Amino acid sequence: MLKVGDKLPAGNLQEFVEVEGNGCSIGPNTFDIAKLTAGKKVAIFGLPGAYTPTCSAKHVPGYVEKAAELRAAGVDEIWCVSVNDAFVMGAWGRDLKTASKVRMMADGSADFAKATGLTLDLTARGMGLRSQRYSMLVVDGVVKSLNVEGPGKFEVSDAGTMLTQARQALA
Repeated sequence: MLKVGDKLPAGNLQEFVEVEGNGCSIGPNTFDIAKLTAGKKVAIFGLPGAYTPTCSAKHVPGYVEKAAELRAAGVDEIWCVSVNDAFVMGAWGRDLKTASKVRMMADGSADFAKATGLTLDLTARGMGLRSQRYSMLVVDGVVKSLNVEGPGKFEVSDAGTMLTQARQALA
């Protein structure tokens, strides 16, 4: 499993882009993780699935609410990563009003979750292989903090915890 001090694994994530520009077309765009994190401070949080209860009611809204504070603490970008396709992540982001606050990054085949060792097998619940609930602070592609939730928990991957860690690490 990924740990503090590790470089993020090579790979890609997808994002549904709403407005054409900056070299991106409207619709799903694929982004290289190493290029996207190079020279940046990124707060990444992973969760089991779009439109699921805790994810929709608490996890994403917390990061949307604290986006300005996280940026003031030195975070350049905030990513929500889930094992869903880019269309679903885009629709979910529109519903939760994440635009310009949280990038909704799709890990459609769970490649990123597998590469980090942060998978969660929800096959018995009809959801297949998903991502564990976690948060991490990444600086120039290197993990500076990592908070992995216990099964069914939402205690350490929230935006408040990430804000505290960002203020300490980026001060």
